[in-house]
Amino acid sequence: MRNLPPLTPKLLVGLTIVGAFVLWGIVGPFVVADPSGIDNIGLSAPSADHLLGTTQTGQDVLAQFAHATRGSLIIGLVVGVLTLLLSAFFGVVGAYVGGWVDEGFSLFSNVMLVIPGLPLVIIISSYVTDKSVWLVAGVLAITSWAGSARVLRGFTLSVRSRDYVLAARVAGERPWRVLLVEILPNLVPLLASQAVFGIIFAILGEAGLSFLGLGATGSFTWGTMLYYAQNSLALMRGAWWWFIPPGLSIALFGAALALINFSIDEIINPRLRDHTRAVTKRWQVTGPSSGTAVEGAAPAEKEATA
Repeated sequence: MRNLPPLTPKLLVGLTIVGAFVLWGIVGPFVVADPSGIDNIGLSAPSADHLLGTTQTGQDVLAQFAHATRGSLIIGLVVGVLTLLLSAFFGVVGAYVGGWVDEGFSLFSNVMLVIPGLPLVIIISSYVTDKSVWLVAGVLAITSWAGSARVLRGFTLSVRSRDYVLAARVAGERPWRVLLVEILPNLVPLLASQAVFGIIFAILGEAGLSFLGLGATGSFTWGTMLYYAQNSLALMRGAWWWFIPPGLSIALFGAALALINFSIDEIINPRLRDHTRAVTKRWQVTGPSSGTAVEGAAPAEKEATA
């Protein structure tokens, strides 16, 4: 436990924002009204009866936002898990086994990597009329694991040649135990980083597909909310309560996951963590302006500053 880095401010901020969205996605749908229920008042601004107003057909925006948060989180979680499993299988297992297995897995990963993801997703989605949240998540996962597999393969090749792994092999340890006990623990930060990146890709990819009209049908997500708001000319009508909540949620959730990903990068790279600590300590002692100026100055400028 002594080697674990402390919780940095950006990690705390990221975890707090993500935790708030997850809590809202779990609890929110149980405390709001029917998102498909129609009221005769039509498009209306936020009020005591409808805290986020209503849509053009009188549907409660808050109820849609609660169910949309759950739908987007489900897509992000499913894509993150599937991307993690596929990239770990084709990247880690292939690199550890080596030989023709590694060559075959690497070739397949390269083929999937060069295939343009967004056009493939658009083609698949356009040929399926009834698209569920699970189908959209599966399509996004199929087109997003290859890059992570390449990263994991390179790191696994480096770990596989280390002394303690070779010693475990010479000692007669079973291959699956060497993989699980000696190699995978070194890959946990990198696997977590790839999973976070997969969730970010899923949220943004689903929002883009839904905005183009190729998202999940019959389900609420942040992307489908933006799609219906755009089709109903919410921006021109000044119905900010319709498109700002999902758009702002995508930005905040993506920023929070990015902060978590940056923190994981510091765990993977100790030099980056030490540099961050040094910059933070210097900023606390000298202030942001003086510390940065002196650190980045030339030797002659440092003497003049002193």
